Amino acid sequence: MSSLFDIDVLDAVETPIGMICLRTRPNPLDRAERITEITLDHEFLMSSLNTASERALSRLGLAMHAGRDLAVLVGGLGLGYTAHEALGSDRVGRVRVVEYLPQVIDWIRKGMVPLSDALNAEPRLEIVEGDVYALLAGAPQETFDLVLIDVDHSPDEWLGDDNAGFYSDDGLRMARHHLAPGGVLGVWSHAPHTPFGDAMRRVFGNLAVEEVQFDNPFIEERETNWLFFSRA
Repeated sequence: MSSLFDIDVLDAVETPIGMICLRTRPNPLDRAERITEITLDHEFLMSSLNTASERALSRLGLAMHAGRDLAVLVGGLGLGYTAHEALGSDRVGRVRVVEYLPQVIDWIRKGMVPLSDALNAEPRLEIVEGDVYALLAGAPQETFDLVLIDVDHSPDEWLGDDNAGFYSDDGLRMARHHLAPGGVLGVWSHAPHTPFGDAMRRVFGNLAVEEVQFDNPFIEERETNWLFFSRA
């Protein structure tokens, strides 16, 4: 039987925010299968094993919007599960993903992650290199029906210090300009954060917080992620 520490590094490269690594290892629930993971400076970021909260970010955001032919902006590509979930809805007309690291985009385009084939074949998907926070802090060139953010660990645990401004009242006000009337902003967090929720309520006048729980077989515990949603 293979060991859970039988790790195969597919790519590892220094980036402006640290060493990012794409790797696989045996699935603890079925060691004949392998799962895909991303780490940053040897710190775990995401896994193809636990994708419930990434998918819920899209699914619950879409449930808050009654429209069709929706335009969706996703901040952060990761392994592609948030974008893939959005594209699973026939109410979505297009999805644009803004990813800071070109290496992460290359992993998708080169077929190195589980969803590569599905995402590369999707005509409604556009993946662009850029800083989604800088985009949302600027004047909008277009608006979106959903803006879904899954970049940082939490509103006060950022992958880069420049990200902090987004989580403030002023940052959220700027982000709101990128939403079409009735548009939804959704933000992922690995931890609850009352001050950020309060800021969203002040800026948008409404807030919905969803807890997503899942079993993590690596630590044999149940984990919780938090999703923050507001409607413009």
